[in-house]
Amino acid sequence: MLCFIVNEHSRSGKGAKIWKEAEAVLKKKNIAYESYVTQYEGHAFSLAHDICECGADDIQLVVVGGDGTANEVINGMTHFEKVRFGVIPTGSGNDLARGLGIMGTPTEVIGHILNCREDYVMDLGQVSWNGCEKPRLFAISAGAGLDALVCKKALKSKVKDALNKLHLGKLTYLFLTVQSLFTMQTTDAGAVFDGKGQKNHKKMIFAAAMNFRAEGGGVPMAPGADAQDGKLSVCMAWGIPKWRTFLCLPLLVTANHLRIRGFEVTNCKEYDLKLKTPMVLHADGEYCGDVTEMHFQCLPKKLHVMW
Repeated sequence: MLCFIVNEHSRSGKGAKIWKEAEAVLKKKNIAYESYVTQYEGHAFSLAHDICECGADDIQLVVVGGDGTANEVINGMTHFEKVRFGVIPTGSGNDLARGLGIMGTPTEVIGHILNCREDYVMDLGQVSWNGCEKPRLFAISAGAGLDALVCKKALKSKVKDALNKLHLGKLTYLFLTVQSLFTMQTTDAGAVFDGKGQKNHKKMIFAAAMNFRAEGGGVPMAPGADAQDGKLSVCMAWGIPKWRTFLCLPLLVTANHLRIRGFEVTNCKEYDLKLKTPMVLHADGEYCGDVTEMHFQCLPKKLHVMW
């Protein structure tokens, strides 16, 4: 059973064009499939849930959309052992596709998915927080602070739409990072990794639990992260003056930030984060809330990806 969940509005409408090209391949090859176009925020979640609950034993579920749509689909999925997941990236950042090594034209990507014989079996992350009704799964990253604030702003940013039209959508995150850095409030934090005692951090700027190495349009927060190792790579930054953090951005985007005092990456199966004052929390760029307590954990070998 081959199903597609399509976000035609991703990348300011380019998603529709990309889907049209991929769909032409399916029709040319006379491949049976079902497609569902998202109509509103959260629709991809419910579509994925209904598809996974249809009773079929072998489901191939492909997302035609950006990282946010992929996250909705993954959170809507059930019976992971029966589902093979695929993605045709159409977003601005496309960090999931980048992490998986997915590249090429829509025709090339759909061809690769259709010809896939051996899945890439990857970990997923899960985050819960004080007041949440249900934990949120993530494929790329989840975290609190500066990166989460930037993700929240990007969801409604007019700058993002403008840059997308110029094929410069990745610059959205850099622009919003610079803008947000000098206005955000830092906070004191306590982190516990794998239950081994609390580490205290003054003036925390961000804490990002990474499954893949990069987020925010390709920023390598955790250069050594591996989505198949059963662990999260938690990148934290704290106690750095904002002006100095700004000067460190070139080192961050070139994966040279870990030699700077105040940056640290810790690999762990789970960790807890407590903040003195609330910060924005995100999962794969999707806004979860302004919170003070979070629990992150790795779910090993959870998702079977066709690629």
